[in-house]
Amino acid sequence: MKAGIHPEYRDVVFQDVTSDFKILTRSTLSSKETVKWEDGNEYPLIKVEVSSSSHPFYTGQNKVMDTSGRVDRFRKRYQK
Repeated sequence: MKAGIHPEYRDVVFQDVTSDFKILTRSTLSSKETVKWEDGNEYPLIKVEVSSSSHPFYTGQNKVMDTSGRVDRFRKRYQK
């Protein structure tokens, strides 16, 4: 492998902001934020909006969001 062309592969913490789930793994992503992990070391913190602890596919909780009756208006418009 050529030296100097690969990104740094290091330990990082991913945090799901909706469920406060955290996981320590390895990645090439970087962040200015850090968090102290259970082992006492500080790692870069990457915040994500969806993870396996909050995604409906993994939790089994499908959510149907009908904001302001869009589905009803669609059905009313095209039921002719």
